[in-house]
Amino acid sequence: MEINQVVGPLYCTHRIPGLEHCALRVLKDRKGKLLVATDPVGTRPGNWVFTVSGSAGRYAMGNPDILTDLTIGGIIDDWAPETIAQAAPATTSNGGPGEQPAPQSSDRAQAA
Repeated sequence: MEINQVVGPLYCTHRIPGLEHCALRVLKDRKGKLLVATDPVGTRPGNWVFTVSGSAGRYAMGNPDILTDLTIGGIIDDWAPETIAQAAPATTSNGGPGEQPAPQSSDRAQAA
């Protein structure tokens, strides 16, 4: 499963059997790549969602005959993507927060 953001709906008037009545959404991943997913939950542009891929995507639609390899599994209610990638505060060997790590032996040799 992965986390993506809904860009908007994808309108297709002619579809193959197996996709006739499926809502489609354009999603954007962390790198900005655009993806297309089926949407059984009713998302809106800007929603953060988690997706199910591969054969699990067909089962997530409730019907394994639906031809999809990416399905929106749910809308994320509370998530701040900018805080996920932040580094944890530096600690010393005794685990004190905010302190610089103890220098390694190679660092000591260079300082001398």
